[in-house]
Amino acid sequence: PARRSRAETNVADDAPASCGTAFLHAHELVRLLTLLSLLEPQLRGAFLVAREAFKLMKAQSPQGGRIINNGSIAAHVPRPGSVPYSATKSAITGLTRSLSLDGRAFDIACGQIDIGNARTPMVEDLSARQAEAAPEAAPMPSFAVEDAAKSVLHMAELPPEANVQFMTVMATKMPYIGRG
Repeated sequence: PARRSRAETNVADDAPASCGTAFLHAHELVRLLTLLSLLEPQLRGAFLVAREAFKLMKAQSPQGGRIINNGSIAAHVPRPGSVPYSATKSAITGLTRSLSLDGRAFDIACGQIDIGNARTPMVEDLSARQAEAAPEAAPMPSFAVEDAAKSVLHMAELPPEANVQFMTVMATKMPYIGRG
């Protein structure tokens, strides 16, 4: 079923929280302003979206809803040079867990999707840089962004009594499970 906005229905059903960009650079070269420019949208943005959604979902009658945070495989297995990005995505996992606990009493579910190498402009740029740096290397595995969207839709369409706490969607040949 199509979701309608709070302005249309005065009800908050789902709140997908996804903000920010990636930045790849050696840790010792990351300037504080660069770190803060990544923290702002990725961590503060997700926090603010979740806070407002939580308020609405708690205040409505009946109470409840679902918050879906956009994590990243980088929180578990980061790329070299991704300290700011990986740190913020690890923080999203803490946010997801805390919101899940705090939301139980109000029928507010919170889950997280960790997406690895969906064919977005960011991944296409990383792939191009990898191909330029190592032309003999195999192309970076990726998958259609529409498949990531289908996964989020699956999470959003679950009945209130069910929740996907964490979901990882990635390119089949991505070296997440192990190298080799």
